[in-house]
Amino acid sequence: MTRSPGRRDRGDLEAEVLAVLTAAGSAMTPREVAAGLAGPLAYTTVMTVLTRLHEKGAVTRERAGRAYAYSFQRDEDSRLAAQMRRLLDGGTSRERVLSHFVGELSAEEESLLQRLLREAGGQ
Repeated sequence: MTRSPGRRDRGDLEAEVLAVLTAAGSAMTPREVAAGLAGPLAYTTVMTVLTRLHEKGAVTRERAGRAYAYSFQRDEDSRLAAQMRRLLDGGTSRERVLSHFVGELSAEEESLLQRLLREAGGQ
């Protein structure tokens, strides 16, 4: 699949929007977010990205007049963990997916995962 010149890779726009919200440190409307992004984007595109991020739990929103103002909700690690959970939930075989995942871990990562599982089991 070829991509048009100037188009972002999948996920890049979400990452840019999150970076703008994180840097702001306060709630922003879609127009304010759009102004903080590199390159012009349609208002509806920014709204769509913000809505999807809200559905994923990465941002919160509150009414700001007729629109919403969005705030960064999670740190990157929490957001990625939630994304991993959604991907795992959407797979056809949780056991096969986890088996492939574990099979690709380095020895160090495998030890870390075992330690984290032990700690989580003790709670």
